[in-house]
Amino acid sequence: MQISETLSEGLKRGLTVTIPASELDARLSERLDQLKSQVRIKGFRPGKVPVSHLRRVYGKAAMAEIVQGLVGETAQQALSDRGERAAMQPKVEMTEDEAEAVEVLEGRADLTFTLEYEVLPTYELADFKGLKIERPIVEVADEEVEARLNQVAESARSYEPVERPAQNGDRVSFEYSAKTDGEVFEESSTAIVLGSGQFVPGFEDQLVGAKSGEKKVVEITFPDDYGAENLKGKPATFDISVTEVAQPGEIVLDDAFATRLGLESIDKLRATIRQQIESEYGRATRQHVKRQLLDQLDQKHTFTLPQNLVEQEFDNIWRQVMHDVEHHGKSFEAEGTTEEAARAEYRGIAERRVRLGLVLSKIGETAEVTVTDEELQGALFEQARRYRGQEREVLEYYRKNPDAVQALRAPIFEEKVVDYVLEFADITDKTVTKEELLAEEEEEHEHHHHHDDDHDH
Repeated sequence: MQISETLSEGLKRGLTVTIPASELDARLSERLDQLKSQVRIKGFRPGKVPVSHLRRVYGKAAMAEIVQGLVGETAQQALSDRGERAAMQPKVEMTEDEAEAVEVLEGRADLTFTLEYEVLPTYELADFKGLKIERPIVEVADEEVEARLNQVAESARSYEPVERPAQNGDRVSFEYSAKTDGEVFEESSTAIVLGSGQFVPGFEDQLVGAKSGEKKVVEITFPDDYGAENLKGKPATFDISVTEVAQPGEIVLDDAFATRLGLESIDKLRATIRQQIESEYGRATRQHVKRQLLDQLDQKHTFTLPQNLVEQEFDNIWRQVMHDVEHHGKSFEAEGTTEEAARAEYRGIAERRVRLGLVLSKIGETAEVTVTDEELQGALFEQARRYRGQEREVLEYYRKNPDAVQALRAPIFEEKVVDYVLEFADITDKTVTKEELLAEEEEEHEHHHHHDDDHDH
């Protein structure tokens, strides 16, 4: 095998690789030798087919297989010999034309191909010990626990059927046929608690005074920001048949109520709710801490980035942006920007993500951070749980797609590296209000920084 370098510019590399016909021929003889004992050809006893005959029948196909295998093998070997790591799979191009390719496949010519790739940059990790981090903490107030407890009670409230006209607070069950532009777009049945604002404005008001067994026509206009694209801003008519009016039962927050929800006492229910709220705030706190840590790591490192990684990252982000523009009524003008300015902003985000991905990866390697099989298994089952009834198919998909498993591994690895860096950080706790904690999070979403939380390694 002969390798000559044709390009070395920044992180870009170009190699021309030549594998002599003699090596290809040796590999082919080896392969035909294996085939000799496996193939059955009419007129020959098993294992007695002459190699010359096999070469005529299978030579080209076997050689094509050998060439394919050798290209992958040689690409890896070439990088390993040069002590380089490619940022992405090298791009391979055969240099032969059709006539030359036939010569190669028939074992009469050397195989020549080119490899193009970018190497991962070499750089010194900056000192990440003693990063100053402010951790925003929200103390959960008793009133908040009580408000959430009342929400839980409200959703578990019992209702008693009544024969009087419906009032606010009653639950009205009905069958309906919904039309817009004279066409029926949905027929189904549902139940709504009047005054709860569960449905389009004006809908519930028209059911006040309805009685069980009564038929009504409700007319509304869907809001301009309604979720279903085909119904935004459209007037609609609902032909309704009321099947039941039920009044709310009384809520008593006692141990018996907690038992109905599967907990031994009302105090235990309160403690569970408090824990739930704390973990919600904990997630927001973690995001703030992680953002500060990533910002500082980003500022501390400047090095040339592999452009193909940046391009891939930018394409992923831009695809999502264009999807929002095409399917969710978003526009650059409405966000106070232009497509050109947005492209520049998202390219900056793509560069940040690639830079941080490489830095976190290097810190993780240096610290020997690993993702255990148990952690990966946990993430797999978490994915499967999200698709109830399709768990088996999800697990089968991951079994067949190692790249998909790698995509699950990356965020686990990242969180473990972040934890590792936090061990050396100088962290100060700061008590903030719930509004402050969540408002900052909202603001980050407004400025599109949410594209910037996960990194590829």
